[in-house]
Amino acid sequence: MTTVSEYLFHRLESLGVQHIFGVPGDYVLDLMDVLNQTPIKLICNCNELNAGYAADAYGRVRGLGAVCVTYGVGGFSLVNAVVGAYAERVPLVVISGAPNSSVSKDNLLLHHTTGDYNLQFSIMEKVTVASVILTNASQAASQIDQTLAACLHYKRPVYIEIPVDLVHQPCILPETYPDSSFKLINPETLTAAVEEAVEEAVDLLETAQRPVILAGVEFNRFHLQNKLLQLLETTGYPLATTMLGKSCISEMHPQFIGNYVGALSRDYVCQRIETADCVLCLGAIMSDMNLGGYTANLDERKLINANSEKVKIKHHFYQPVYLGDFIDGLIGKLQKKDAETLEITPASHILSQSFISQPEAKLTNRRFYERINHFLEDKFIVIADTGDAIVSAMDLFMPQDTDFIGQAFYLSIGYAIPACLGAAMADPHRRPIIFVGDGAFQMTAQELSTIIRYKLNPIIFLINNDGYTIERVIQDGPYNDIQPWKYHQIPQIFGESWSCEVSTEGELEAALVQAKTNIHCVSFIEIHLDRFDCSQGLTRLGKAVNKKAQT
Repeated sequence: MTTVSEYLFHRLESLGVQHIFGVPGDYVLDLMDVLNQTPIKLICNCNELNAGYAADAYGRVRGLGAVCVTYGVGGFSLVNAVVGAYAERVPLVVISGAPNSSVSKDNLLLHHTTGDYNLQFSIMEKVTVASVILTNASQAASQIDQTLAACLHYKRPVYIEIPVDLVHQPCILPETYPDSSFKLINPETLTAAVEEAVEEAVDLLETAQRPVILAGVEFNRFHLQNKLLQLLETTGYPLATTMLGKSCISEMHPQFIGNYVGALSRDYVCQRIETADCVLCLGAIMSDMNLGGYTANLDERKLINANSEKVKIKHHFYQPVYLGDFIDGLIGKLQKKDAETLEITPASHILSQSFISQPEAKLTNRRFYERINHFLEDKFIVIADTGDAIVSAMDLFMPQDTDFIGQAFYLSIGYAIPACLGAAMADPHRRPIIFVGDGAFQMTAQELSTIIRYKLNPIIFLINNDGYTIERVIQDGPYNDIQPWKYHQIPQIFGESWSCEVSTEGELEAALVQAKTNIHCVSFIEIHLDRFDCSQGLTRLGKAVNKKAQT
């Protein structure tokens, strides 16, 4: 007879989950004992927030992540990571142990609780697309299936709470599993809404002289990258991506012109997008920071905006129209444009300019990222933390089979180090490259010990510019100062690792050579930069945010 907990873990395994992140606690220990008897590996983190970040990155790379924590102190510590996953459409399963059902019914004041046994559920319910407290073993399998289906359908977090007394109870197995695919409409026939949306979009695109595609993160979430490639081949249009959509296509593609992030973008990209006579925006989250902090300039009269559920053209809304169906309709009706009229300058042409190191020169932000552009190779996973790291990484070029991960919408500082753990577990065949500021590192530094514990081999660039530079460019003050750590010495405290500090271009060259050959453990390189030495994009962003705050 299959128990409730065995069924849950069996279903997760069947959906491709091979690792679950978490922190032990008395209300979840029985659940973790069952988990340890399954093929899924439990990865114990230093705290619940880090476990959530790791599971988030795992979900971005693998298509589904999971985190398992105890009740109250564990669940509440996890909330920020769950909110970030919700905002950025990451499929994440949150599993929480809970006190015995009889205790909650009697309203006893138990440790790790406030006495309100619906409080954690009430909070999680607001930041997930489906939440359930399992109270009846006979219904548990059905409730688990429905919750997991919602997670995969909407690509957002779900919450499953399991009281201690239900962990080992036998459950009734379903005859069949529910359909977890995203499509609810028969893929063989386009609905009237789809047909009308495609017809209006085609009319605009066919009459446009300089159309352009702006692609977003939903190509990654809904695995539509092949449709995007087919659309590019069919139309010949130039393509830019939003920051959150970065790496949804190889950035070496001849039609890829760069990342569009409003005024943070390179001049050519900004000009090409904002002067286009029709922008086909597909799968993008139209948030302020994802599009440059109030600086994006997209004329709605020239905008076709399609996402996973609807299409908006000028002032017309079409729904339900699913993104894959809409793209299929466009592919079937659009004609290829003359390349000469489209004015395509591939972003990759920047790499044709060789980098010549000046060994004695003091390293600067600009020169560091220029050098990294020539360091990246196929099959990396690049992760940038919130701050100047994510803004500077905007113009790093992702080669074939290289993914970029960064919280370009939610922007939670401290995400990158635990995300490195999750990404490395999700795909051990690709090496993580991490860019994290000193302020962000201080928030989640302890998870470096877990990375070392599991003998992972990321290359971590710690950008030491003496505090919260992203805040300084918005509004400086003593609150942006932090205690200076000897960052390059920290990995040695946690365990086997290689680390160094770099201040000149010559020292950087030596460090990169060592890091590339050091494949057996963590490589940790502390980059020393001046306090206000940051990307031009961050300076522009700071001014824009500050101006907005004053109005």
